[in-house]
Amino acid sequence: MEKLIGPSFASEGEHNTTGNSSEFKRWSANRKKDAVLRMMRGEPVDTLSQELCIEIYRLEEWHDKALQGIEEALKFREGDLHLAELDAAMRRIGEISLENELLRERIKKQNVSAKKRPRR
Repeated sequence: MEKLIGPSFASEGEHNTTGNSSEFKRWSANRKKDAVLRMMRGEPVDTLSQELCIEIYRLEEWHDKALQGIEEALKFREGDLHLAELDAAMRRIGEISLENELLRERIKKQNVSAKKRPRR
C-alpha cells in the first residue's frame, strides 16, 4: 500500500490518479526497481524522466545504487555461508549462556528465600 504525501514532495513521486493534484504517490522500492530496469534495458533517461515526472539525477542515483547492490550480491562466496552459520551459532550460544546465568540467579534467590522462612 502506497502512502499519499503532500505537494512539497513532488519530486518524490508522481501525481495521484484521482485527479487531486495536491497529493502524490510515494516511490516504492518496486516502482524504483522498474524504472531502473527500464534504464538498464536502454530506454533514454530523459524520456523516462519526463514520463515518470522524476528528476534525471534521482534516476541516476537509483541506477547507481542498483549496480552497487548487484555487485555486492555477486561478491557472495560459498565460504561466506559457513561464516554466517558460525555467526548464528555463536549468537545462539550467547543467548543460552545468558539464559543459564538468569536461571542460576533465580535458583539462588529461591534457595535464600527458602532458608529465611521458618520451618514448622
